[in-house]
Order: sequence, then C-alpha cells, then structure tokens
Amino acid sequence: MTRLKTRIVGLIEALGPLPVNEYMALCLFDPQDGYYTTREPFGAAGDFITAPEISQMFGELVAIWLYQAWLASGRPLPVTIAEIGPGRGTLMKDMLRTLSRLDPDLTNGAAFAMIETSPRLTEVQKQTLGTTPFAIDWHETIDTLPQQPLFIVGNELFDAVPIRQFVRTGAGWRERMVGLDETNELHFFAGAGSVDPTLLPDDAADAPQGAIVEVAPARAALMAAIAERISKHGGAGLFIDYGHLRPGVGDTLQALRRHDHEDVLANPGEADVTTHVDFAALAATVRAHGLDAHLSTQGGFLLGMGILERAGRLGADADQPARDKIADDVERLAGAQAMGELFKVLAVLPRGVAVRPFATAD
Repeated sequence: MTRLKTRIVGLIEALGPLPVNEYMALCLFDPQDGYYTTREPFGAAGDFITAPEISQMFGELVAIWLYQAWLASGRPLPVTIAEIGPGRGTLMKDMLRTLSRLDPDLTNGAAFAMIETSPRLTEVQKQTLGTTPFAIDWHETIDTLPQQPLFIVGNELFDAVPIRQFVRTGAGWRERMVGLDETNELHFFAGAGSVDPTLLPDDAADAPQGAIVEVAPARAALMAAIAERISKHGGAGLFIDYGHLRPGVGDTLQALRRHDHEDVLANPGEADVTTHVDFAALAATVRAHGLDAHLSTQGGFLLGMGILERAGRLGADADQPARDKIADDVERLAGAQAMGELFKVLAVLPRGVAVRPFATAD
C-alpha cells in the first residue's frame, strides 16, 4: 500500500467517504505524497510522453499560431506570453526559439511566464530553460501575471483538473464516492449527494442504471479566469488535451503508470489520474465571456498549421533514419490512429479575430 493510500484510508475512517474530485486532488497534488509534487512523470523514463517531448515540430507550430494571433490582434506591446501547466518546459523552450526567429521585436518586448504549482516541476523547468537568453518568471496562478495582453498556451492541462462524477441509481443521479469495503480496501459507491439536472448532458435521460456522468466545475472556473483576463486585457489562448468535442454519458477516469493503464484506486500518488476533457463545456465558458472559441482535433490543427511542410524541411538534409523518425513523429502527433483524433484543440480569440487554421466562426 502506498503511503498516500494509507493516509487516504485513515482519512475516510475518520471523516467518511471522499467525492471523486477530492480523491483525485489528493492523488495528484497532496503536498507530501501527490503525484505531481513528488516525481517527474514525463518522458520515456516516466509514465507518459507529451506532444512537445515527441518532436520540436509541435512547439514550433504552436508558437507560429501564437505569433499569428499576436499579429491579428494588432501587434500589442508589452504582452505576456505564458504557458500554464508547463511540464518539463520543453514546449516553452521550442516556442522561445521559434518566436525569437520570427520576430525579435516581439520576444524583446514580451514578458514570459510559466504558471506552475509544483516546486519540483518548477526546478525541472528552470533546468530546461536555463540556456535561454530571455527572462522568465514563475507564477502559481494567473492572478499574479502583469495586467496586459495575454497570449497563453496549455498542453495537457485540463485533464489533470479534478472533476466530480455522478452515477445513475434507482433514486436518480448520485455523487460517486470513494469509500472502504468490508476488507478496508478503497472502492467506489453512490453517495447521497445529487446533481443539478441542468448540468447533465442531453443523453443523460436515457442512461441506464450504473451509468456515470462527469461534471467539472473546477475546470470551468479555471477557464473562466483565463477568459476573463483575455476579455479584459486582450490576447489569445490555445489549449490542447485529450477529450471529446460533445458532452455525453461515460466514465473516463483513468490511472496511467509506466505507460500503461491501471486501477484508479490501486496506487494513489504513484500513478497519473486524469479524465477526458469536455471541450464543449470549455468553449461555452469562453463564449460566455464575449470571446470566440474554435474547436478542432489535434491532427486537423497541426496539418492546418503546416506540419507536413515543416517535416519536409527538417528531413531535407537529414539521413534516412532521421527522416524515418520525423515521419513517425508526424504520424504520432497528427495521425488519426494516434494522437491526431484523441487530442482536441480549443483556440480562444477576441470576437471576430481570425487566425488560421480556424474559420472566423466555428
């Protein structure tokens, strides 16, 4: 039993069962034993590999999109260019290199910010970005960012924001809880709490008993804070994560450890616990703040931004093994059977501002 699991069992014995969002928050962010506070989960030696770690092309194309958004916004200066939930710092490193080549006026006039809650990951990011010539500030929330236009990126951010789950029972929808069975093992069961019916997806009325819906108030609050900042000061946002474009019934809570799935209740604190992101809900929050929200698959976004052309240029002077790797990276990032369909993209822009590859109204 992990140290955190022992503490969670004691917590439930003392205070009663935990809702899923509280269990998820403990697993990921507990100050002593949380997953993100005690380890570096990224890369081949970790539990999963994110898109920026696969190829430099990802960060380059994200940077080009941000640059286009800045141009379409009238080239405001000074501005803040930020990444929220920045992993090892690889995405920001690739973005800085690309932006400095595209327009030194922008990189010289911008404040660069990393928004990170984990002290451990902050140190990793500082090592990754140690050779960059640009000054970078670290923040725990967006609240302390400068009051100026904000161009912000979040890759695999929202999947780690805790969600609530509700299960359909004979008495209606009840909050899914983590409690103890007769052998003192963690298990799921339906609690007494119910859910506001307006938060349920359209197909919830036809869901069978035992079906699960996911509601994400913490995600909505984070998206609202970002949208409010962009609405007030200008800017744009790009958010990439695995999830779905339409809300629906289903349990997406999962644990990932050593590049494989495992029981969500098995090793709290030692596995990444995530859920799929409801992009329609995030887009609705953005639009409620008077901004445009554009949705795409990751494959559609990267192909529209020119990943094939970029791969061709990278491979032009490379040997055959390097060209093969570049081709494999493109397939992994943009292919329908890999990340291209599973991962979705949300672009946040001021009303009426058009930036490729998104149409003016989606």
